Amino acid sequence: MNKIIIMADSTCDLNKEYVEANDVKIIPLHVTIDGDPNQYLDGVNLTSEEVYKLVEKYGHTPKTGARNVAEFISDFEPYIKDGYDIIYTGIGSGLSSTYNNAVLASKEFPEGRIEVVDSQNLSTGIGLLVNKMVIYRNEGLDIHEIAKRVREHVPLVSAKFCIDRLDYLYKGGRCGGMTKIFAHMLKIHPVAKVIDNKLQVYKKPRGAYREAVNFQIDEFVRDLKDKNIDLDKVYVTDSGHMDGEDEYIIKQLSKYIDKNIIEHTHAGCVISSHCGPKTIGILYILKHPVEEK
Repeated sequence: MNKIIIMADSTCDLNKEYVEANDVKIIPLHVTIDGDPNQYLDGVNLTSEEVYKLVEKYGHTPKTGARNVAEFISDFEPYIKDGYDIIYTGIGSGLSSTYNNAVLASKEFPEGRIEVVDSQNLSTGIGLLVNKMVIYRNEGLDIHEIAKRVREHVPLVSAKFCIDRLDYLYKGGRCGGMTKIFAHMLKIHPVAKVIDNKLQVYKKPRGAYREAVNFQIDEFVRDLKDKNIDLDKVYVTDSGHMDGEDEYIIKQLSKYIDKNIIEHTHAGCVISSHCGPKTIGILYILKHPVEEK
């Protein structure tokens, strides 16, 4: 069996220490902003904090771009030549053309050497699947068996995020002006969730931001009490400027599960460009689907 390299795009939002320790190759997506002549690569020459400064400077939210087919071919080729088989996952096919471009690129190489898995997710919803790939690779499975098992986890990823402000979504054309105004007037901090390969508004708690945070925690506790959480890894992922909400979530979750299971990560430029600062999520894999009430 050939050696295996695991690849993921930069939207997986995994910590550098984890990536390096587990030999995961991160492929950056593109970021641009109107008025700025520079071309950016997520996590390479741009950080989330710099994204927010550029938004203040230019008055626009950044545009994010997929990895194109030619770039993927260049990403894959050295590893194929070195005798590796490749398994790749990244931002979901319903959220970007990146997945389809990776599939097209994989067809330029000998059959059976590359597996491309559609995460149908974003941020550490992808990271959870990468973690499973690492586990299965360490068990000695080949890329085809790894891909088969990981695809079974895809519909069970629970990815929710509290969003503090809607101006980034509004500037990016992802919510209407009236929605933005009413959310502000009614003190709504929406909880977004990845559903059917799309990021959608899931709940609209009214009141302080903490209400939306507590809603996420309550759903986590519900799933845990139902013995419906895969405890290999639980991610708490935020986009910065959290005012202590990240520490609060970790403290609350630590009452119920071993703190070593929880990994705190920070959103990269692509995710932060769309959601803005003070966005935070609790992400984990379910053991079986939950019927929403």
